[in-house]
Amino acid sequence: MESLELAHRIAEIIVDKQGENILILDLREVTTFTDYFVICSGTSRRQLDALQSALREELKKTDEHLIPLNVEGGQDSGWILVDYNSVIVHLFEPEMRAFYRLEELWNKGRVVARIQ
Repeated sequence: MESLELAHRIAEIIVDKQGENILILDLREVTTFTDYFVICSGTSRRQLDALQSALREELKKTDEHLIPLNVEGGQDSGWILVDYNSVIVHLFEPEMRAFYRLEELWNKGRVVARIQ
């Protein structure tokens, strides 16, 4: 699966699980460690955990080799990072998203999609 296609599939899964304020950033011209960020907010720590579980399950159904290289954080931290190499997913509680301001830090990236 191409990285842009993967980013869109991740966004679809997040929408299905009612994640909010989803942003896909194209970082190919900005950095070499990944192609895209998918950033979203969840309404609770429990929802963050449900979102990362759904991503892992649904993507593995798509391709059994499509498993994250790493998962960091947890529902208690308010931020979960799921690393699919070419796409890195950031799942935030709204307060943590506002604190870390990834959209501002990576503002040289091109916005591919924004789903409210």
